Amino acid sequence: MEAADIPPPISAYIRTLNEERMIADVVRAALTLAQEVIVVDSGSTDRTIELAEAAGAIVHHRDWHGNGGQKRIGEDLASHDWVLDLDADEILTPEFVQEVRELFRAGHPPHEVYNTPLVNVPAVGKPWYGYGQAVRHKLYNKSSIRIPDHEAWDQFRIPVGMRVGKLKKPILHYAFDGSELLIQKLNKNSSTRARVLKPKPLPWLAIRIIFGLPVYFGKRYLVNGLWRGGLYGFAFSLMSGFGRWLRDVKMYERIMKEKGRTLYEKPQTKE
Repeated sequence: MEAADIPPPISAYIRTLNEERMIADVVRAALTLAQEVIVVDSGSTDRTIELAEAAGAIVHHRDWHGNGGQKRIGEDLASHDWVLDLDADEILTPEFVQEVRELFRAGHPPHEVYNTPLVNVPAVGKPWYGYGQAVRHKLYNKSSIRIPDHEAWDQFRIPVGMRVGKLKKPILHYAFDGSELLIQKLNKNSSTRARVLKPKPLPWLAIRIIFGLPVYFGKRYLVNGLWRGGLYGFAFSLMSGFGRWLRDVKMYERIMKEKGRTLYEKPQTKE
């Protein structure tokens, strides 16, 4: 193998639970950049483990430790300090691979963490290049910064004084193959965050429940530019906004139950 073909000293890690939909493609794409791909599986009952191993991943079973905690396990299992945090629906593009290889060509990269653009690939239509995309810190040196060991949050905050590099080429994010899967994910995420995050004051929560839905929708549709995604961009913005609003409703339910206030009166039965 020529020196140009040797992958840089990067370990990619992926959390999985019943991710047979895309795991093989994700692993194969990751191996075009990383020297190893670690899959941290929390009990899949489909073909996730079989497909991941066949594609070249090293699979470890670990019980679920929360969104951040599970990524921490991936960091600990990684052989290299430089790690690439991937979800089981994120595909490295050849352009991203080439950019990161160039970054490591001269040795240690100049920064300890890098912003990475994620381009959403909708279930209908073409990838949303240039709009509706997120930016995450996917490539980083785990000896300098770690994912928080948190049940809900799985993204770190950059320490004061740490300079962040920026990658230009994106990772493709195939987050869902239809509205059914998207709603399932939104429902799960809203439940987790409503349960573990610090409760908001009831008056502020009431305002968000009454007025928040159009605001959340407008942010996705107008501010994030999803109006450029046509009819499906509108539909996605509405579903995404609803998922954010649902967190507020679930937090209200949690607060009321913790205060001992039932949300309904049980019917009285006669003796």
